[in-house]
Amino acid sequence: MLLLEVISGERLPKPERGKMRVHKINNVNKALDFIASKGVKLVSIGAEEIVDGNAKMTLGMIWTIILRFAIQDISVEETSAKEGLLLWCQRKTAPYKNVNVQNFHISWKDGLAFNALIHRHRPELIEYDKLRKDDPVTNLNNAFEVAEKYLDIPKMLDAEDIVNTARPDEKAIMTYVSSFYHAFSGAQKAETAANRICKVLAVNQENEHLMEDYEKLASDLLEWIKRTIPWLEDRSPQKTIQEMQQKLEDFRDYRRIHKPPKVQEKCQLEINFNTLQTKLRLSNRPAFMPSEGKMVSDINTGWQHLEQAEKGYEEWLLNEIRRLERLDHLAEKFRQKASIHEAWTEGKEAMLKQKDYETATLSDIKALIRKHEAFESDLAAHQDRVEQIAAIAQELNELDYYDSPSVNARCQKICDQWDVLGSLTHSRREALEKTEKQLETIDELHLEYAKRAAPFNNWMESAMEDLQDMFIVHTIEEIEGLIAAHDQFKSTLPDADKEREAILGIQREAQRIADFNSIKLSGNNPYTSVTPQIINSKWERVQQLVPKRDHALLDEQSKQQSNEHLRRQFASQANIVGPWIQTKMEEIGRISIEMNGTLEDQLNHLKQYEQSIVDYKPNLDLLEQQHQLIQEALIFDNKHTNYTMEHIRVGWEQLLTTIARTSNEVENQILTRDAKGISQEQMQEFRASFNHFDKDHGGSLGPEEFKACLISLGYDVENDRQKRAGSMDTDDFRALLISTGCSLGDAEFNRIMSVVDPNNSGIVTFQAFIDFMSRETTDTDTADQVIASFKVLAGDKNYITAEELRRELPPDQAEYCIARMAPYQGPDAVPGALDYKSFSTALYGESDL
Repeated sequence: MLLLEVISGERLPKPERGKMRVHKINNVNKALDFIASKGVKLVSIGAEEIVDGNAKMTLGMIWTIILRFAIQDISVEETSAKEGLLLWCQRKTAPYKNVNVQNFHISWKDGLAFNALIHRHRPELIEYDKLRKDDPVTNLNNAFEVAEKYLDIPKMLDAEDIVNTARPDEKAIMTYVSSFYHAFSGAQKAETAANRICKVLAVNQENEHLMEDYEKLASDLLEWIKRTIPWLEDRSPQKTIQEMQQKLEDFRDYRRIHKPPKVQEKCQLEINFNTLQTKLRLSNRPAFMPSEGKMVSDINTGWQHLEQAEKGYEEWLLNEIRRLERLDHLAEKFRQKASIHEAWTEGKEAMLKQKDYETATLSDIKALIRKHEAFESDLAAHQDRVEQIAAIAQELNELDYYDSPSVNARCQKICDQWDVLGSLTHSRREALEKTEKQLETIDELHLEYAKRAAPFNNWMESAMEDLQDMFIVHTIEEIEGLIAAHDQFKSTLPDADKEREAILGIQREAQRIADFNSIKLSGNNPYTSVTPQIINSKWERVQQLVPKRDHALLDEQSKQQSNEHLRRQFASQANIVGPWIQTKMEEIGRISIEMNGTLEDQLNHLKQYEQSIVDYKPNLDLLEQQHQLIQEALIFDNKHTNYTMEHIRVGWEQLLTTIARTSNEVENQILTRDAKGISQEQMQEFRASFNHFDKDHGGSLGPEEFKACLISLGYDVENDRQKRAGSMDTDDFRALLISTGCSLGDAEFNRIMSVVDPNNSGIVTFQAFIDFMSRETTDTDTADQVIASFKVLAGDKNYITAEELRRELPPDQAEYCIARMAPYQGPDAVPGALDYKSFSTALYGESDL
């Protein structure tokens, strides 16, 4: 009767003697009716069985009541009450050695499981490490006594009965264990709160690692750009072609080896940045703002400076090589002409200083006068060479020839000597003219010889000089011009040979007359030093130099033909690769605009395009090899193509960057769609509206285009706050806006722009647009939710302690909170109190990075 009164909560009337059984049955029925009203199904049991003392039926009813009021409300992860209680025990005792809860009978015989449950929730009550598995009675009594004394759990079991029974009563243990579950239910609530906090903190920690990785990668890339730009801007010329060619080779290595990995790093950095921003938006975190000077735009600016410096560097190298080539050519030409002139002037000063006219006969004087006239003619003929030497020296100075001091010194010496020769020539002429009146005899024939031999001798010297003259050409047309000029020169040789024979004939005629008149000649022509032997010797030299010149010109012609072949070979490949790159750029642009299939289909399509681009790389490598051959041959122009290697390289780098960016954009769209629960139809609707206003297909919208896009989707700013109170799909959203008839206000639009364009770049990307639209129809964790979770862990206090954090959270996350939480300053503060509210708000506020 007492049990039934307790269950029903009613005072049952005392049965009178004689009417005991009837009243007992009535009282029991009242209790059974109450039990049935609470949803407890009693099968095959009535008041009579209980009144008559049927122990089996009575115990069955009691167990049914226990299941209803002590165990049935236990549920862990939607399992049954028994399974839920067992799962709860397994989770709580998992960290403890020698404990393996698999059931509610023999798993509890050694008492360690009971002690582990208490220690897990109240470690100060149990010294678990001192318990021994081989002393089950002590373990059980320790757990029962502690539970009764500190947890208000009555001692329902007997230690000796459990130990001495092969299989302890499952129902009894299960009933007793359920008391622990109810006693620690507050801790279960705290565990749920702790799990929420751990999840939020894990997101923050991961995002901070991504931010740190971005900062390091950005710093490394900016440092490389900072180191490289001064090298590319250095225009310090070298003295020799070999040194400049080495600089060109270093630049070629930079383009082929050092720069491509940096291009990939830059592209990867942008992809990491976009992915990080997407994760921040999906976790309702503020956008990541890198350190000053490390924005993506800062890196792009630095990269532009790098490419600007790079653009002029190669052109400067090639121009400098041309200049040095020209300088070497001019310097050699100067040395050649200077050597010829110096050889001609050797002994001339001594000859002009002779006083031989003082003791000469009349005929000798006349001969000296004629000889001097011939010398003056020869001197005048050499004036052009001196002027040429001076002009070449001047040009070397203007072109900043490294050995200009020695050139200038030699040129000055030649000019000074030339002035001395002029002065001496004038003085000697005056001396000869003073005695000319006394001279009457002259050998006209020798004089005629001398007059004709001197110009012819000069012509041969000039011819030999021209035949040995160095030349430099860059095209077939130039070498063919030199060949034509040489052929023209060879056509004059027959007339020159006739002139030679005529001059030699004069000398023979003079000798014949002298012999006929018995005149004894001194041997050499007194009016000139140009003897027939000299004329014949030089003529023979001219004849030898002509075929050598032929061979040199033909070799150069062959070289220019080879160069022309290299030009055509490069042009043929470039005219294929260049348009191919442009076509792929256009195709990728169309893929990013068209909406064929799902996002996964678009991503697969882009990956196929990316593979086709990678497979095309050998064509670019072939072009690089051909370009290297062209540079090694010092070819500086190519009329057969408008594509330069620089154009091809830039186009290729842009193609790789574009396909990577486009793929990353689609991946982020998939990430956003899956995280926000956006349907494929909604995503396509967003893309269609965005593309409609993206007139230039640049992948971004200006402010006005963005506003028009929002209006086309029915977005209403003035009702935005009202809309956010609930959640609606795109159609409901549009219907609400149409019904209000409102439009975008300037203040609200500026707020929206600050969300989609936090860096004030003036453009809205498709990813930012998708993130904004997805936030209008979904919900994420908030600062208030995190605050509520911390309040549970803190036992409903306004502050939390380090001890509580370490007890409820994993070690790394507990220390993370302790290191960042500010001290609590409220009136109810205690020593060591931490402010979890400001910490939770900061999780959704400005980042430390």
